[in-house]
Amino acid sequence: MSVIVGYARVSSSGQSLEVQQDHLCDAGCTKIFAEKKSGTTTDGREELEKALDYVREGDVFVVTRLDRLARSITDLRQIIDRLTEKQVDFRCLQQSGLDTTKAEGRLMLNILASFAEFETELRKERQREGIDRAKAAGVYKGRPKTIDAAEVKALHEAGIGGTEIAKRLGIARASVYRMVNRNFDDSPLRQR
Repeated sequence: MSVIVGYARVSSSGQSLEVQQDHLCDAGCTKIFAEKKSGTTTDGREELEKALDYVREGDVFVVTRLDRLARSITDLRQIIDRLTEKQVDFRCLQQSGLDTTKAEGRLMLNILASFAEFETELRKERQREGIDRAKAAGVYKGRPKTIDAAEVKALHEAGIGGTEIAKRLGIARASVYRMVNRNFDDSPLRQR
């Protein structure tokens, strides 16, 4: 019996997967894999890997939008090739003309993937231009320095409260409490 398998992805932990999951449920997905990871590469996307391992011949692999699956044509092509090799159909809800069992669908898939990759490259170029302008204006400070857990621990043991530690070190108060609650492991924190 074939299964409709969904995959949902957002780039950051602050984003919600709920809308994608609702659309996938409405599309008949009985199994959904979801994760909060960047789509610029397939490296480290554990739920995607689980989903690709899970599907079997005759299943349908569904995403809401193509950019939820991959942002480069190379990654997209490799994913689709894996699905094709397993004889799994692919469907994209917002690009309804995508049907990988037909030549037209494969062509459309490659065209849309090219646009997604182009959009990602444009975004990177705009970001780089913005950073260059900020550096020229003297307002770009680069990556924040890291705060050593030992520094937070020393202040905490000296009886200084979390709010004051956060002010002194230029980090979020929640970060201080997170470190205190983790018993001061060696994980560095980034300064705001």
